[in-house]
Amino acid sequence: MIFARRLHGWLFALLILLGAGAIGYLTARHDRVADWTYGHRVSLSPETRAVLAKLDGPVEIVSYANPQGDLRQTIAAVLQRYQQAKPDLRLSFVDPQQDPAAMRNLGITVDGELILHYRDREQRLDTLTERSLTDALERLVRGNDRIVAFVTGDGERRPDGVANADLGLFVSQLEQSGMRAVPLNFSQTATVPDHTDLVVLASPQAALAPGAAKALVDYLGSGGNLLWLADPGNQDPSLQPLADALGIRVLPGELVDASSTALGLKDPRMIALGDYPPGAITRGFTLTTLFPEVAPLAQVRKSEWQIAPFLRSSPQAVVQSLTDTPAASLKGPLDFAFALSRLSPSPAKSEQRVVVIGNGDFLSNSYLGNGGNRALGERIFDWLLGDDQLINLPSRGAPDRVLTVSQGALNVLSTAFIVAMPLVLLLLGGFIAWRRRRA
Repeated sequence: MIFARRLHGWLFALLILLGAGAIGYLTARHDRVADWTYGHRVSLSPETRAVLAKLDGPVEIVSYANPQGDLRQTIAAVLQRYQQAKPDLRLSFVDPQQDPAAMRNLGITVDGELILHYRDREQRLDTLTERSLTDALERLVRGNDRIVAFVTGDGERRPDGVANADLGLFVSQLEQSGMRAVPLNFSQTATVPDHTDLVVLASPQAALAPGAAKALVDYLGSGGNLLWLADPGNQDPSLQPLADALGIRVLPGELVDASSTALGLKDPRMIALGDYPPGAITRGFTLTTLFPEVAPLAQVRKSEWQIAPFLRSSPQAVVQSLTDTPAASLKGPLDFAFALSRLSPSPAKSEQRVVVIGNGDFLSNSYLGNGGNRALGERIFDWLLGDDQLINLPSRGAPDRVLTVSQGALNVLSTAFIVAMPLVLLLLGGFIAWRRRRA
């Protein structure tokens, strides 16, 4: 009888060991993960997986992160989910302190900044979230198939220029993400060429020829997308047909905001923003942006365009005249950027999009590196080119991450865990010991 019990015990122990070994064997060869969090927020979204499926080659990601601290582990943990879905996505780290000169040449300014390489394209990230990383991967997929024409010949900001007011740095980064910048001089052509995805009119300093203004209006009439960067003092009558076609107006004067001094800005003409009207371009955007010398905008009439402001001054802002002529007595908050959309007249596209901003300096070589200027510019171009689906990935945070407890309830919980629970355990232990002594 005793032998049978011992045999049963040994068999039971053997079965436990065999079961543990089988579980270890299966888990080492089959990866099965269940995400029970709210909204599956620790798993990749279907949109991200769809982008990864488009990448038909290896992706190299280099992170310039300091080895001290936990930053490298955090980056590796985020990218591990991507690597599970795409095994040929490889991550490597470079210590930025080993060669500061090389980091300056690469333009590395943020600890942990990432550079993504895919074929002959690259993307940069200084904030690592699923939204930003997936957007960068989508740009890598896109390739060099977007033609953006920059109007030239009238003193506009040069897309390839190195002067402080030019857009060379920003445009060169866009070209690495699959955009091809081409000049558009209306002294050499009477119309916008076919297959142009976007036209940029960046702060012309001279009056446009009548043929140029007509070509831009005709381009809008045919369903073309447009980015118009206007600066204070550019109330050029030659641009009035374009403004009329959009139903907007660039107001005279410039914005000044005395509250900018609270942010350490000495010039009240520097408009700093950290909060934005909700819209397709600024949804989920929280970075601070800086705009020097801003022209206010206004919608002057209703039209078939849907007009949504996405840059707006603080209530303390006012309009200051640039000349001896008094400016309109306008007070903030004042809009200085509009996103316009409508059903496209062209059968090849479903929607036509236009952005008008009363400032061009925020994307210039001088101010591109300020705060989120570059990130906002990328969002504007993505929206204009129709790549907004993956930029605006839905937020999948948990709704109950913050527990609000009153002071009275906190006192009750503290008393229960610190005093009542140990006391109950002590009484139960004493009762059990008393029962055993009497038995």
